[in-house]
Amino acid sequence: MSPLRHAPIEPMIAPLRRLSVLSYNIQAGVDTSTFRHYLTQSWKHVLPHRERMINLNRIAQILAQYDLVGLQEVDAGSLRSGFVGQTEYLAHRAGFPFWHHQVNRNIGALAQHSNGLLSRIRPTRLTEYRLPGLPGRGAILADFGLPGADLRVCIVHLALGRRSRGVQLRFLGDLLGSHPHVILMGDMNCGCDSREVRRLMDKAGLHEPACDQKTFPSWRPMRRIDHILVSEGLTIRNARVLDYPLSDHLPISLEVELPGGLEVAA
Repeated sequence: MSPLRHAPIEPMIAPLRRLSVLSYNIQAGVDTSTFRHYLTQSWKHVLPHRERMINLNRIAQILAQYDLVGLQEVDAGSLRSGFVGQTEYLAHRAGFPFWHHQVNRNIGALAQHSNGLLSRIRPTRLTEYRLPGLPGRGAILADFGLPGADLRVCIVHLALGRRSRGVQLRFLGDLLGSHPHVILMGDMNCGCDSREVRRLMDKAGLHEPACDQKTFPSWRPMRRIDHILVSEGLTIRNARVLDYPLSDHLPISLEVELPGGLEVAA
């Protein structure tokens, strides 16, 4: 089991019947608003700059509205982030008592590419997995509630290549199995109508609300490559893409109504 970090904030103690969920690829806090910025502002992916922290504070204001957040392209503390662990920083700034980051591509002092989890409720189990294929891709798996009546949450950032994604999604299908209450979220680098995602949804009994809403690029969305997939047995409300272009991706959110017998509390 991987260690869970705690922020000095009082967690929830009452059982929850509804969870607000957000997934966001924050591009290490870089505010990209046009394709040419990938070239003209490429130095921001290597060196620290004041605007990054200003942008992270804006992102934290959005995250503070949710119970459970999955982050992709977070820096765990390197030169480019000013040696600030961004998941921990956002947890403190947005008032989350529990947080965890998974370093998937460690380039020493230059970059610490990570996935991140922010939660207002304490996971009963937390595990990291390396996804198959080339190094640099991973998944965070968090269980909430009692075994057998728990909610399973998985945060991922998948490969760019279709073949690698297919292998990774088959791995995730085996990992999630037939668990009745699953939320799988992250940057999957493909559409929800792609063959590899459809195969996963059929195998694990998942679906995605509002699949027609685009997330990338944030300034002129043309593709839906960010997803929150949920089990068929979970009732979903207010699934939507949010118009907060603070990265090159837009965040996606939804509310999950927890069925009777599924008790989630801190």
